[in-house]
Amino acid sequence: MSVTVDTRPTASQRQLVWWAFKKHRLALISAWLLAFMFFVIALCEFLAPFDDRHRDSAYTTAPPQVLKLWDTDGEEGFRWGLHVDGYTSTQDPESLRISYEADPDDRVEVGFFVKGEEYELFGLIPMERHFMGPHDPEDPMYLMGTTTDGQDLFSQLIYATRVSASVGVIGVLLAFILGIVLGAISGYFGGWADNGIQRVIELIMAVPAIPLWLGLTAALPVEMNPLTRYFIITTLLALVAWTGLAREVRGRFLAMRSEEFVTSARLDGSSHGRVMFRHMLPSFSSHIIAALSLSIPTMILAETALSWLGMGLRPPVVSWGVQLQDASKWSVLSGAPWLLIPGLCVVIVVLAFNFVGDGLRDAADPYKH
Repeated sequence: MSVTVDTRPTASQRQLVWWAFKKHRLALISAWLLAFMFFVIALCEFLAPFDDRHRDSAYTTAPPQVLKLWDTDGEEGFRWGLHVDGYTSTQDPESLRISYEADPDDRVEVGFFVKGEEYELFGLIPMERHFMGPHDPEDPMYLMGTTTDGQDLFSQLIYATRVSASVGVIGVLLAFILGIVLGAISGYFGGWADNGIQRVIELIMAVPAIPLWLGLTAALPVEMNPLTRYFIITTLLALVAWTGLAREVRGRFLAMRSEEFVTSARLDGSSHGRVMFRHMLPSFSSHIIAALSLSIPTMILAETALSWLGMGLRPPVVSWGVQLQDASKWSVLSGAPWLLIPGLCVVIVVLAFNFVGDGLRDAADPYKH
């Protein structure tokens, strides 16, 4: 008796999703961009030339410097070496505004893996080496210019990326746990559980999001510890953002709870939790992935708006919204347009998350495989 063995190549669902995702060029580029962002977040102390609390009062709102590989000198000819030009400053006698210009005669030597301010990598490993910085920590090296307080905008931007992105990711995870669990309970069991959860959702959704965020954050004490304020702001954003997903999950569960595969799982002795989260929830995972990717930028924008208005995170915590507070003043922005760079980062990250979400949604669509 001969046995026929199927030797045709097969691919798992994960491989099919990955192959489909790679065809979405814009999503793939955005995924690499977000991967680089998380790499920066993990090593921000090492990558930032200065500490997030570093201030140089001698250079407030100084313009960005150009990183150079060589320069020319009348006597020595070409001089090789990574460096930036220092600053010369002049003060307007009427407005008292200080303006800066590049000074080619003031050469600031720049190197890699240089010694600088001490820090703890991952909060555990004491280090003083930075990926790039001036050989002399006292020299000015501000590749993106400085803020109104004399802080290095480039270093601040790296630290702000960690804070703003973590608020978005942690807040969305909390909101998704609430939305999926409560929405599943509401749609699966119905009855009094459904009525109670839906009334809570309607109560939260009846209040506009921005006034609700402003009211909740305004109730926080001004003298609150920055770390405590960070976690409370993240939790408040999550408590407001879960309602939309909960209603979507409820609708899906209401439509599926009478399906044959759900009835079969019940008759097989599966618990309610296993039926909900093992059998029903994975059937619309592509929709959840898309909603997750779209919710992260929404959460980031919410934190940025609150901090920009002075109602969210506050110094010494640095986030994109905190950085943009200086850019809200036209008198400052007209002379220092580089202060808008954090806003550009917000736009790029939000678009990247949206493109990745579109790519994952299309790739995970079971009807395309």
